[in-house]
Amino acid sequence: MLNQIKSPADLKSLTPEQIQQLASEIRAFLIEKVSKSGGHLGPNLGVVELTIAIHRVFDSPKDVMVFDTGHQSYVHKLLTGRMNGFDKLRQRGGLAGYPNRSESEHDVVENSHASTALSWSDGIAKGFALTDQTDRSVVCVVGDGALTGGMSWEALNNISSSTNEKLVIIVNDNERSYSPTIGGLATYLSTLRATSGYEKFLEWGKGVLERTPVVGHPIYETLHGMKKGIKDIVAPQGMFEDLGLKYLGPVDGHDVSAMEKTLKLAKDFGQPVLVHVITEKGRGHAPALNDEAEKFHAVGVVDAETGQPLSKAGKSWTSVFSDELVKIGAERNDVVAITAAMMGPTGLDKFEKAFPDRTFDVGIAEQHATTAAAGMAFAGLHPVVAVYSTFLNRAFDQLLLDVALHKAGVTFVLDRAGVTGDDGPSHNGMWDLALTGIVPTLHVAAPRDGERVRETLREAVEISDAPSLIRFPKGVVNPDIPAFERRDGIDVLYRGESADVLLVSIGAFASIAVEAAAGAYREGVGVTVIDPRWVKPLPKSLVTMAQRYKNVVVLEDGIKHGGIASTVSELFREAHLNIPVHSIGIPLTFLEHSKRSEILEDLGITVQNITRSLVAWNSSGIGIDLKEEMQRPLDENERRTPLR
Repeated sequence: MLNQIKSPADLKSLTPEQIQQLASEIRAFLIEKVSKSGGHLGPNLGVVELTIAIHRVFDSPKDVMVFDTGHQSYVHKLLTGRMNGFDKLRQRGGLAGYPNRSESEHDVVENSHASTALSWSDGIAKGFALTDQTDRSVVCVVGDGALTGGMSWEALNNISSSTNEKLVIIVNDNERSYSPTIGGLATYLSTLRATSGYEKFLEWGKGVLERTPVVGHPIYETLHGMKKGIKDIVAPQGMFEDLGLKYLGPVDGHDVSAMEKTLKLAKDFGQPVLVHVITEKGRGHAPALNDEAEKFHAVGVVDAETGQPLSKAGKSWTSVFSDELVKIGAERNDVVAITAAMMGPTGLDKFEKAFPDRTFDVGIAEQHATTAAAGMAFAGLHPVVAVYSTFLNRAFDQLLLDVALHKAGVTFVLDRAGVTGDDGPSHNGMWDLALTGIVPTLHVAAPRDGERVRETLREAVEISDAPSLIRFPKGVVNPDIPAFERRDGIDVLYRGESADVLLVSIGAFASIAVEAAAGAYREGVGVTVIDPRWVKPLPKSLVTMAQRYKNVVVLEDGIKHGGIASTVSELFREAHLNIPVHSIGIPLTFLEHSKRSEILEDLGITVQNITRSLVAWNSSGIGIDLKEEMQRPLDENERRTPLR
């Protein structure tokens, strides 16, 4: 059945039996393919019937579908003719892990950060209304976890005042984001879930009363007219209606027939409608359902039947941080941990197990997490806020004005810093060094290995009069690289026999830097490799150390524009030190999904290329082309189509 679906139009004529068969085939297909490639399995297993129903009622691409977040879009991709791309899901040449305009006209918003879809949908619907595109609807699928983000409620506040937007908001309520959804809204939605029994009661009553002579029908109509009042007693879904939104539900998200009836009502209403749908994350896959923590939200390469990893990776950067924080927590009662719906992925699950009263999951709300941490610091605690690097972008204002301005003793730990690869442009943590570089009072560390993670974390939590930040990449932690010596806080990792090039290695690139220095030595060029560990503020001794060298090269896992090389150049200018500073890093572009190693090779960040550049810079003072421009368009707009 799945092989016959080339576009959403092929769904329209299917019988209920065929739909059921299609849903089963989709689940089997996703389990097989995602287990081989890795990706977001649990969320997509939960939205199979829901996505089928959406495409049977609405007409994509005329009707626009927006997913919040985009990791629940795999089924949508299957139903829009992209089945063949799943063999290389999240790999070069295959499908992106999120919606992608360059893939299909059915994809509009390349969102992979939560809580943005409602604003997108509001804007698109307003645009359709103002341009007389009255035959087009917007369908926004938003998870219950995404509703914990403040941006969602800013959007809802504006949507509620609209009377001419053909906008259907589907709240996919599976009680999960990564982990169980946290907060008052989660409690509210769980109450609404309990009201599904009322709908069943009403249907039963209708059957009985309609068979009752004379008085039966009037009594049913009276009960039906009291529906809102009865429901408000059981569950106050009036919160949505008080905002001005028509509320439908709760609806069984695995009942295609029920979904279609409800969505048709919502489509024909002509104004914003919220449809509350109950789904089961990981449905149809026992290993996912048995995963209480995350329901297989995201998996690596696993056995399709058991869900167990097929290979054991070494110790991760995340686990090194996680273990050390638990040790610190045992030594200091004032240390608390905060995360934004990512307890397991950021490694705070161990701290939570050891110190549940000192661990706070605020839901998908990085802004709140950051400012709340400032408040905790004021109260005498030392919060450790663990998030992915790319997600701190959302809380920059709070970091700047709530934490740094108030010199709050808060430590931020950024996982997935630098090039991550698989999840595409939005998930590369390549902006943090440039962004945090302009924040006064902030201390920033970039550890090169596990021992430096432990070391800098302990140093960070000792800073009580200013914020601190530690960043490290995704994956297996580098083997420890001991220093020959430490000069005024700067670690010397490799000594060149002559003072030709001073190579400043930032973070996890240390092993590459040392290998490149060794390669340059064989070409007769003396390269000394140093690691400042703390890159903000840079040690003043760097100026003294650099005076002996002909060239200074900065190697960093972040964008070059405004990065550490820029800071080094400014430091030298202020010291009236006239030494060329060369930068090796990421150009100012968005990086499409590929393996980290493939992206680094595209960028020329390899031992061989760096060695060649060190030699060339030393001999001529002019660097060779380090592949600063990737083998794909730098202007992303060239690959992305307009909305219509």
